[in-house]
Amino acid sequence: MTEEQQGNQNMKEQTARQEQAAPDEEIKGEVIDEDFLDVEQEVELQDEMPQEATETANEGQAEDTMQNPPADVTVESVAEAVLFATDEPISAERLAKIIETGVKQVKEHIKNLNNKYQANNNAFRIEQIAGGYQMMTLGLYNHWLKKLLRARDDSKLSPAAMETLAIIAYKQPIIRADIESIRGVAAGEVLRSLMYKGLVKIVGRAEVLGRPMLYGTTKKFLEVFGLNTLKDLPKIEELKKPEQ
Repeated sequence: MTEEQQGNQNMKEQTARQEQAAPDEEIKGEVIDEDFLDVEQEVELQDEMPQEATETANEGQAEDTMQNPPADVTVESVAEAVLFATDEPISAERLAKIIETGVKQVKEHIKNLNNKYQANNNAFRIEQIAGGYQMMTLGLYNHWLKKLLRARDDSKLSPAAMETLAIIAYKQPIIRADIESIRGVAAGEVLRSLMYKGLVKIVGRAEVLGRPMLYGTTKKFLEVFGLNTLKDLPKIEELKKPEQ
């Protein structure tokens, strides 16, 4: 046998050994992968089962609470909870929708709650503000509350802003030229500041030459000053001139 033939024979034998070994390795790999997958799936099932059971139990408890509320949970107490939690006035219609009752019943519950607060000498009442209802502290406690609360800088109004806001509140809708005529000074910067604070808005355009913009107060204005409607503004005759 020549040297070249001997080399070819060795290569054939090596290739044959590799082909015999490959299936065994493949089978071993497949067995290991299957075992690994089985264990992984089992762990996943064990992790998911308690969570699903917990979610189902929680849903069942929530449904049971809604269908069979505790004896101390009433429509009136739910209305009180909603009004206590809200940070803005909420209309009777929206409140009725939340607690699933009628508007007439909501108003009756609010009246009953206020009677209880008065009988218990509580420091708050449910008041009508900006077309809705909100829990408010009685004015008797303003002296002490002022010591606790500190108004934000951006909510403070300068004398010029208060004058402009008062003119708009009583004369609205009003154009800028009329505001400046009453105050005797330019009002552009003050108007921009009041609009930025959300107390004043553009409500339309006047039917005069140039069609200037008309200004009026916002819902936030009613909330800030504790008014239900503009009709609750003090009468001009009731306003006292500041003491010198």
